[in-house]
Amino acid sequence: MSISPGSVTSQPHIALFPSAGMGHLTPFLRLASLLLSHNCKLTLITTKPTVSVAECTHISSFLSKHPEINHIEFHVPPMQHSDSISDDPFFIQFEATSRSAHQIHPLLASLTPPISAIFADLVVANGTNKVAVDLGVRNYVVSTTSLKFLSLMAYLPILTTSDAAKLVDGAAEIEIPGLTPLPISSIPPPFFNADHGFTATLVSNAKALPFCNGILMNTFESFEPETLSAISNKRALSNLPPILPIGPLETYGLNMNDQTRYLPWLNDQPAESVVFLSFGSRTAMSKDQIKELSDGLERSGYRFLWVLKTKKVDKDEKEDLGEILSSSFLESTKNRGMVIKEWVNQQDILGNAAIGGFVCHCGWNSVMEAAGNGVPVLAWPQHGDQRTNAEVLEKAGLGIWDATWGWGGQRLVKQDEIQRKISELMTDEKLKSKAKSVGNEAKKATGNGGTSKNTILETIESLKQNVQTVLGTHKN
Repeated sequence: MSISPGSVTSQPHIALFPSAGMGHLTPFLRLASLLLSHNCKLTLITTKPTVSVAECTHISSFLSKHPEINHIEFHVPPMQHSDSISDDPFFIQFEATSRSAHQIHPLLASLTPPISAIFADLVVANGTNKVAVDLGVRNYVVSTTSLKFLSLMAYLPILTTSDAAKLVDGAAEIEIPGLTPLPISSIPPPFFNADHGFTATLVSNAKALPFCNGILMNTFESFEPETLSAISNKRALSNLPPILPIGPLETYGLNMNDQTRYLPWLNDQPAESVVFLSFGSRTAMSKDQIKELSDGLERSGYRFLWVLKTKKVDKDEKEDLGEILSSSFLESTKNRGMVIKEWVNQQDILGNAAIGGFVCHCGWNSVMEAAGNGVPVLAWPQHGDQRTNAEVLEKAGLGIWDATWGWGGQRLVKQDEIQRKISELMTDEKLKSKAKSVGNEAKKATGNGGTSKNTILETIESLKQNVQTVLGTHKN
């Protein structure tokens, strides 16, 4: 008896397992929304406790909107700070989750209907791969960064052992065979120490990548064509499974009751007149740098919407704007700018006609949101993958980047430098034209017949066919 591809009996059941932080949770929730729209049954595994309030709020709101999703709260055994040489709460949670990921086995084994596949964060790839093998299901890694940076993480097991000399011999760049070299200045500081908890976590999980069925990427073919071609054609990192670009992932449309202030204000501004500034969910800027940025903004004369953070974890944010910004700045800019400290829906902001440019840290979700909306970016990387992402963004024609600004906090970027770059962002017509072209390519990729849409449809269809095969075997 044949089973139609759209029937309930061939419905794949996918377990999604994100890691800590909004930068990791957001693409998983967007992917979940996409999978639901294609008749997939989902189980969402979330760690408890979360590091930030935002994670908890978004998980709760998303599940309220989608009661059909099965939810598993995975209680992660806490790690003592002394167990890790990092004091970053997100790094500590990465380590703790990675160490215990294999313990999800009984939680998934008891699900009905049985799961067809696990879609997991790289940070838990080693544990979920073992579980997938035991359960006889497919295992995909969901990458939350650029393909260029994923390549670096995939190369880490070699870079921290047989090629370790490359990190200490004063070389100007790191060469991954078959790929364009990476400037040594773009390598995250933890990677220079193989014993750093974050580095060790990535190394152990990167070793599991060759055993996965594929790597789902929140990117699109025309945005990173050289890296994608080199890996897909086995000229670089030939041990990796298929790279599956499915981005830019679209927003999942939650109503967080946070838009009453900024969206009406944006709607009153002229087209492409506003600079949007946001540095991600876990970037804490120093008070000295905030002062230089506010002075640079004031001197630029442009309208602006600025999301301001002073603490790495949102629940530690206690100060009011008046305690952070000078009264003269707040007074002189009150008719052309807005500064807010709460979480915002970046996708809605970047899709607003008033936005003319985006000053951002180059977290990958932000890059893809800018790409999807064709908004030019002034890259100001702060940590982690962000300098590599800035290089990718600049090469794709989406934005500009001053590499001399260094990592966040490495040096104080002065107000006149900031003013000049913001003016360039808002006045460079060639840049605006290139960014719009990137936006058109992104829409093409996710539209009907587009490369990203076809990739996710083929992945889902493959899982459906696998379910049918399993059902047929059981009937026989």
